[in-house]
Amino acid sequence: MSPDLALQKSILARLAGAADVTALVPAAAMVDGHGLLQRFPSIRVGEGQIVREPLTFATRHLRAYATLHVWSKAMPQARAIAGAIVAAIESAPIALEGGHRAVSTIVSDARFLRDPDGETSHGVVTVESLIEVAI
Repeated sequence: MSPDLALQKSILARLAGAADVTALVPAAAMVDGHGLLQRFPSIRVGEGQIVREPLTFATRHLRAYATLHVWSKAMPQARAIAGAIVAAIESAPIALEGGHRAVSTIVSDARFLRDPDGETSHGVVTVESLIEVAI
């Protein structure tokens, strides 16, 4: 399994298992898929990126980014969900499948937008992880 996919799966599992997050967003409304969600509030896994980190000559490290999109009908709720995401992600080390190791995982960015429809609030949360890749 690729390190970025392992991170994505671990993030969704962490959020679905965090009581503070599921009190705001049901686990069934946390998805990795396409199309518009008809359920509010919701969390959708979005874009990802991998950047090589030349920390050692073995080049076994990379930085993986995962974007989470928070959708809500109210901006205060979107902000509360983002806060719960930060607490869940940063509360303990993230375990990855495939023999990869998350050295450090943080929420490095969160921004909030009002959708042009005038009804929907959108939070964009970036999770960043320094990963030691399995050999």
